[in-house]
Amino acid sequence: MAKILVVEDNALNIKLFCDLLTAHGHETEPVTDSRDALEAARAFHPDLVITDIQLPHLTGIELMQQLRADEQLRDVPIMAVTAYAAAGDDERFRAAGAQAYVSKPISVMRFAETVDQLLEGGRLVEGSSQDSH
Repeated sequence: MAKILVVEDNALNIKLFCDLLTAHGHETEPVTDSRDALEAARAFHPDLVITDIQLPHLTGIELMQQLRADEQLRDVPIMAVTAYAAAGDDERFRAAGAQAYVSKPISVMRFAETVDQLLEGGRLVEGSSQDSH
């Protein structure tokens, strides 16, 4: 069982992500305000951080940069989730610190596979639109 911090401002999405992760045996810590995410991560000691990109106050890109700059959290894998994946976004997400991203609306299978790969130490950056299933 892994500890996964989920940063998402949309109540339905955060419930979906947390329910999915819990069903796969993981412990989740939901954070709906990105301004609280860094402190929550420090307290929770996650094995993985999943963050939306389009967040109010502090964007997912800014949050990833903060996580990478934090001595305690810099090595925690990050999965970005975005509804607005476009050409070149994978480079932006990678530069900010993400190992992977999944496009909304999410494919449940792709989401679960990506989480498993990141927890196993895999490094990938791809969107669900590139699904080979």
